Amino acid sequence: MTIISELLLAASSAALATQAAPAPQEQPAQSAPVADAAPAADEGQDIIVTGTRTQGRSRLDSVAPVDVLSGASLQRQGTTELGAALSAIAPSIDFPRPSANDATDAIRPATLRGLSPDQTLVLINGIRGHTSANLNTNGTVGRGSAAVDLNTIPTVALDRIEVLRDGASAQYGSDAIAGVINLRLRQARSGGGAQVNYGFYDTQVDTANNSRHVTGEHAVTASAWQGIGFGTDGYITLSGEYLKRQPTNRADIDTRVSPNRVTGRYGDPEVEQYTGFVNAGTSLTDNLSLYAFGGYQDRDTRGAAFPRINPAAQTAAAATTRQQLALAGYPNGFLPIINTRSKDINSAVGLRGTVSDFDVDLSVSYGRNTIDFRTLNSANYAYGSSTPRNFYDGAVAYDQYVAGLDVTRKFDVFQSLNVAFGIEGRREGYKITAGERASYDYPATTTDAVAGSAPGAQGFGGFAPRNETKRSRRNGSIYLDLEAQLTDKLLFGLAGRGETYSDFGSTATGKVSARYDLAPWFALRGTASTGFRAPSLQQQYFTQVASVVTNGVPILTGTYPSTSPVGTALGGLPLEPEKSTNFSVGTVIRAGGFDLTVDAYHIRIRDQIGLSENIAGTFSTQVAGLLAPFNVSAARFFVNGLASTTKGIDAVAHYRWRTAAAGAFDFTIAGNVNTIAVTRVPTSTATLSPAPTLFARSRIFTLEQGTPGEKVTGSIDWSLGELGALARVTYYGDVNQPGTLASGTADVHTGQHAITDFELRYAAPKGAQIGLGVSNLFDVYPDRQSAANNTTGVLGFPYYSPFGFNGRYLYARIGLNW
Repeated sequence: MTIISELLLAASSAALATQAAPAPQEQPAQSAPVADAAPAADEGQDIIVTGTRTQGRSRLDSVAPVDVLSGASLQRQGTTELGAALSAIAPSIDFPRPSANDATDAIRPATLRGLSPDQTLVLINGIRGHTSANLNTNGTVGRGSAAVDLNTIPTVALDRIEVLRDGASAQYGSDAIAGVINLRLRQARSGGGAQVNYGFYDTQVDTANNSRHVTGEHAVTASAWQGIGFGTDGYITLSGEYLKRQPTNRADIDTRVSPNRVTGRYGDPEVEQYTGFVNAGTSLTDNLSLYAFGGYQDRDTRGAAFPRINPAAQTAAAATTRQQLALAGYPNGFLPIINTRSKDINSAVGLRGTVSDFDVDLSVSYGRNTIDFRTLNSANYAYGSSTPRNFYDGAVAYDQYVAGLDVTRKFDVFQSLNVAFGIEGRREGYKITAGERASYDYPATTTDAVAGSAPGAQGFGGFAPRNETKRSRRNGSIYLDLEAQLTDKLLFGLAGRGETYSDFGSTATGKVSARYDLAPWFALRGTASTGFRAPSLQQQYFTQVASVVTNGVPILTGTYPSTSPVGTALGGLPLEPEKSTNFSVGTVIRAGGFDLTVDAYHIRIRDQIGLSENIAGTFSTQVAGLLAPFNVSAARFFVNGLASTTKGIDAVAHYRWRTAAAGAFDFTIAGNVNTIAVTRVPTSTATLSPAPTLFARSRIFTLEQGTPGEKVTGSIDWSLGELGALARVTYYGDVNQPGTLASGTADVHTGQHAITDFELRYAAPKGAQIGLGVSNLFDVYPDRQSAANNTTGVLGFPYYSPFGFNGRYLYARIGLNW
């Protein structure tokens, strides 16, 4: 009862602290999108389908907190990236912008309540979405995760987004430890629109060693949608988007070269992207309808690695570097470009209808993501003067088939009883394909290379044939979800789910929830649940190993599967699912046009999966002996055993004020306070006790301090006829990007900052659409990287920053609705 008492006290205290004087009484509005509430044209969107299987439930009547974010609010921003747009208006979602971190620059993961990106389930029209093929293996937020790429869904294709901020594995299966994001596609029989967004940066960049003004770095997004009707109720909604974005650069000057100058490229990568979506449906009979959706995206991203420079130092190592550069044809150095080509498919088809008073939904979906890697403007020093400049590094691919049957029926038991049950089958596949030899290896014949030069493309080495893998698994699940209105005031829910996986066995989860309406204007609600997240195929089978020939013998180092011969020798074991226990309690207050929700939560995660540090043979003679038969100098792999506790409070206050003369005002204040404590860190493996450091201080601090502990968003959205304006201020608490030193002197803090956005608009229901705005009006940056911690000059600002580090962005939006 200690946890429950603690949560009740926190939620009630926050509610009393947040509640203002009683709002003026007026007729309840049909809806209120939770964040950045849109004017009246967007109302009517708060009937939810996420977190409940009872039809007609609204977000303010739910047993768990659900944010309803309108498509209009997502588009009233400078960015057209869905991840960034969500982060700007949903206080529990964080979307850092990593740079100089390989494919993570292109496939950027979002977090919910500070937890790992793969601990949030993403649905598209209520159907499980697929993860990216990319595995984040560098030192970023979300290290070791393979998450859904939110930016594969364009905002123009969306009607709204529902964010369930509650553990929901018992309702939806694996990954829903932090919550669920349900992307609801636009559905229209008529009408359409087209628009062009153009923006550029106008910013003052003040790094530790340099100050400069930047104007430019343009981005253009062109999008359109069209609704087509047929038959009595058939619809086809087409959406398309094209994005062309220039790279940004916030690197500091490089003091290793003479004269000192900017040699790196640090910021958003260059992107060219095409996306198309279709959402369709029609009745087949009086009791049966057909629905389907499909989407395809082609994204070409070009980010930069660290520069290879011609050093001014007069040392033996510097002389070797100069010789390598000269042979490779880059006497002045070069900047490797990491080029990822992501191709993504989302699709589903289903039948929905009524059979013997039961509502039945049968669906089949398929999703696939492939990423091809290339390293451009680079060199393989082992090839000497015959090195290529551009390399094909190989590819990774992930695909997923899901078939599900959902059945619901409402019974006249108590006041009402909604019974839902169903089954689901899923097949997942993962594949790594090798690149060309020059991307990872020595040449077949002797060259004029500098002796001892390591092989592989500089910046990003390719996948070798020894890294190739092709794996799959199957999963089956069954669930029961009950929701009973026991009395006029008491709503009670109970859910249970059992799953079995072909690779690690079975697991079961459960959830109990309740809501009590003490008065029409005040309710208490709470949930308790268990959850899980299955280890991804990427975590189980990703491998990328580099080789260096020493005395004629190839010595390997890199990432291995935990069950590979190398992983097993070091004590690696088959990965087990992460498991969680979630508790939440909250309040709902509403009066006229005012509503307030406050929810406190407590999440304990055990058996959490993490990517270990490199275990090197230099640690001990025991480790050296275990690695020697494989000619391996160091290896890392995924390990179960981390445990953490997350506590926090979400609060959302919203007030709608409608006037005849001054127009309509929507006021929103939404905040999240979140703390994470890692309570257990493995110190041994099955064969090593004690082991070398499996998880360094920097990894633990990333989990605990890598996302803001406080985030508060306040916005005012005004409209009068066809005119409108939006003002939004978002406060971010401090984030720590930890360094490798135990003293903490290499840590980089973002500091506490507030970002202000403003937009003016003209929006006719049918006709011209014009928007002028600025993101980050006051040109705020995170605290800059110190010169002492930035010897290369590349990392001008911490890439853990939850609001990025690009500065002020000016934009215009011109469109036409019909």
